[in-house]
Amino acid sequence: MIEVIDQDGCRIVTINRPDKANSLTSAMLERLCEIAEGAHEVPVLILTGAGKVFSAGADLDEARAGLATSPLWERLSGAIAALPGLTIAALNGTLAGGANGMALACDLRLAVPTAKFFYPVMKLGYLPQPSDPARMAALIGPARTKLILMGGQKIMAEEALQFGLIDRIIDGDVVAAAREIADDTLNADPEVARAIKTMCNGASVGQ
Repeated sequence: MIEVIDQDGCRIVTINRPDKANSLTSAMLERLCEIAEGAHEVPVLILTGAGKVFSAGADLDEARAGLATSPLWERLSGAIAALPGLTIAALNGTLAGGANGMALACDLRLAVPTAKFFYPVMKLGYLPQPSDPARMAALIGPARTKLILMGGQKIMAEEALQFGLIDRIIDGDVVAAAREIADDTLNADPEVARAIKTMCNGASVGQ
């Protein structure tokens, strides 16, 4: 249900459970964690989904059994955020619930025009994963983060772009667009590319 393809320096990871809106089981989350934790030498990591939804978040049955509050979500987003290579969320459709964390941890987020964004944990009685509100607020500000997390609002792609929640809307093959954006990084000296990412993230190159 998690597919990995290495292609011309890109590692493309696809959530492939379209019959269940790419909802994530604990086994799928564990696999995604392993992939992210093993990608430190990968120049470019692209995350996407099969079908018309990126991910609906936790599998409903497993969520009721405890997956909704599993530390695997935070482990996954932390592993993605720690990668020195360029990370791109190629959002082929709607992004919901805990699946927001992996996209928020990426360097870039591209989305198709029909994508929606929502994170309804509060009305379900859960807290968001620890790092997600801070990462979201860093992108769109505290008020808009509260609009999503506390106001329960579904944000359409155009508004998400205006907010800064996504970086570009792609009317076409979102993975192909991600690969095109990655070309300069793939063709650069890897150490230079990693140093630029470090500088962009606000830390000194020596750290």
